[in-house]
Amino acid sequence: MAMHKAAWSAAFGLAALSGAAQAEAPKLAPVPAAQAPGFDRIREADLRADLTFIASDALLGRMSLQPGDDATVQWIAAEFAKAGLQPAATDANGKPSYLQHVPLIEYRPNPAANTLTLRIGTAEQSWKAPEISGGFRDDIDLAAPLVFAGFGITAPGVGYDDYKDLDVRGKVVLVFEHEPQENNPASRFNGTGNTRYATNRVKALNAQARGAVALLVMAEPGRKHPSNLERVNRIGGSAKRVPPLPGQALPDDELRIPVLTVSDAVAAALLAKAGAAPQALQSAIEQSLSPQSRTLAETTVALHLENTARSRGTSANVVGLLPGSDPALAPETVIISAHHDHDGSNGPEIWHGADDNGSGTVGVVALARAFMANPVRPKRSVLFAVFAAEERGLLGSYYMAMHPLRPLASTRAMINFDMIGRNEEPSEQTNGLIDIPKDTTNRLNLIGATYSPDFNRTVMASNRSIGLDLDDRFDHENALNVFFRSDQFPFVLKNVPAMWFNTGFHPDYHHTTDTADRINYPKMTKIVKLAYLSAWRFASEATPPAFVPDPAGH
Repeated sequence: MAMHKAAWSAAFGLAALSGAAQAEAPKLAPVPAAQAPGFDRIREADLRADLTFIASDALLGRMSLQPGDDATVQWIAAEFAKAGLQPAATDANGKPSYLQHVPLIEYRPNPAANTLTLRIGTAEQSWKAPEISGGFRDDIDLAAPLVFAGFGITAPGVGYDDYKDLDVRGKVVLVFEHEPQENNPASRFNGTGNTRYATNRVKALNAQARGAVALLVMAEPGRKHPSNLERVNRIGGSAKRVPPLPGQALPDDELRIPVLTVSDAVAAALLAKAGAAPQALQSAIEQSLSPQSRTLAETTVALHLENTARSRGTSANVVGLLPGSDPALAPETVIISAHHDHDGSNGPEIWHGADDNGSGTVGVVALARAFMANPVRPKRSVLFAVFAAEERGLLGSYYMAMHPLRPLASTRAMINFDMIGRNEEPSEQTNGLIDIPKDTTNRLNLIGATYSPDFNRTVMASNRSIGLDLDDRFDHENALNVFFRSDQFPFVLKNVPAMWFNTGFHPDYHHTTDTADRINYPKMTKIVKLAYLSAWRFASEATPPAFVPDPAGH
């Protein structure tokens, strides 16, 4: 996919460099003297030693609810305590704790039994996997009328609502993946980039709020990218495990209805009474952002979902606080985050998760040490959080966003680390979908900048002391759904200015070969130092970044 060079240059203020200018390294700005002791505490040798442990065979791939991940939780908590952070949570007895416990339900869907049945008049047909995919934490038997709701989006700031004049109470809703006009750089939906509305979770919450009992998702018939399911299958690795990885869910999740994905063939059958072909419905929406939602006469669906196993367990978000030094600003918060879990092991195979996300985990720990080693403290408070169960659906971060330890309305910025240790390389997941620069040894992707240009400017200013090559390609593409895929996203949904620092995909992503010896430690060290200087600015500058709810294209 094209890189949208004009947008990239405008966003980052970079001019094309001549060969001669490239050969001359730019002079770096000095680190502010008041921040230098902490900055110097960030050391490549420490990152290497910590990551070698976190990604070791002994931790068995840190699968959520398994002993290796539980040990990682205890290690992070111990490091926060050694650094001198205050515990940011409380335990069951009301005592201060570094652990915000995250209750989880683990379940294994039964694809041999899970069934979608369509009834049109007296005719009936049924499908199972792979024509339908997904599962739910509870066993479900329901039958209800089916309605079509376009892309399933209600976006007042964009002037678009697929649910206008559509009653879905007690019904199953069928929607397209992604969002309309996503290949139009001038689209009100953030041009060619994803917005918050494009993810299935937001669509399901929207349907649920209107009384729907289930959501069925179909790939857009006119798509110019793989469907979400096809994209996941391209990754291989843990996505192809036998038996498959279990599902996990929050018992008190605000999303309470099942979400299933259906194949193109099933979707066409479901839309038999729509009065137009699926492609025509999509084209009509995209032509003028005019919803094409409709009831489907005589059409009902029945869902049977069951699980072969279901259990409860508890993981934890590891949380430590550096209180702000300014009494007026200390109630405000800057979050520095990552996630500690990965995909575990399967017999002798271990998904080590060095880059994903051992790198982010040890980066947050390094920043805790750095801030606490600095004699001068920032004005706002800094919350260090390493989340649980990200690989199972951002569960730890959704839990904290639903149960915040500090008010989200006064959370001024969030820097999230997820995969900050590698050079970006071509892989099955990205081939043919996004252009990768030839040299990525000094390159960092910033994801989410369109939702806060102020945030972006602050990171750019801090980078003058670091000299990384900053890249916003993932804010201008829609094939990989990157924007939704890490722990900053639940906070973006709560209007918190948040950005994901990421070094891109590579062939070892979600494979057993994501090991500590493949990390680019010098680059990783620079990224952690950039986050240190950026977080300092967020925690001390007079005017915090503003959030843009509905970024538009250009």
